[in-house]
Amino acid sequence: MTSLNIDGIDLSDMRRRTQISVSGLPAVRAGQTVGLLGGSFDPPHAGHVHVTREALKRFGLDRVWWLVSPGNPLKNEGPAPLGLRMDAARGIIQHPKVVISDIESQAGTRYTAETLAMLNARFPGVRFIWLMGADNLALFHHWERWHQIFRTVPVGVVARPIDVTAARHSKAANTFSFARLGNRQSHLLPKASAPAWCLVNVPMLDLSSSAIRASGKWIGKAC
Repeated sequence: MTSLNIDGIDLSDMRRRTQISVSGLPAVRAGQTVGLLGGSFDPPHAGHVHVTREALKRFGLDRVWWLVSPGNPLKNEGPAPLGLRMDAARGIIQHPKVVISDIESQAGTRYTAETLAMLNARFPGVRFIWLMGADNLALFHHWERWHQIFRTVPVGVVARPIDVTAARHSKAANTFSFARLGNRQSHLLPKASAPAWCLVNVPMLDLSSSAIRASGKWIGKAC
């Protein structure tokens, strides 16, 4: 039997994935807004915490889920073991609205577009917002099916002042310039229909996972 395929995603396979029992996620009800902060978190650091807290406040989110990925398809080297990164993430943030999840590993999704399709199918009525830093927006056109991500969920970008210029002139920003909400309209993002995105400019901590790995202070570096 021929499977139904839209934008490169096998929907019959996606239906199978929505049946997988996913542990570690709290009950979430229709009408709530959940921000999704994805990445390898190799390692998680105070910058991730800062982005999360600012996103909760600026976009008026009910929850933020950290989606700790099995690995980053754009990187040649694999990250530290998933369990180690999950434990480190739980140790760096304890917030009643923040959940640490390995749902991508459990469901077997490899790319963000697949993860979003799976979550929308599994949690109908929940409004998801993809969260990222301005550095990711600048390189977003390298992501698999990046057009589809913008058309699937609203996107919230949290930027350091130093990163704003590259982000605003990125290919993704130019392609979807018609869908951008102003900085002062950030509270409207959860109610917006995709494509919609908003870049908020906030003071940021000068931290990165790559710099921490290079310093040798991350135990996972030797794994």
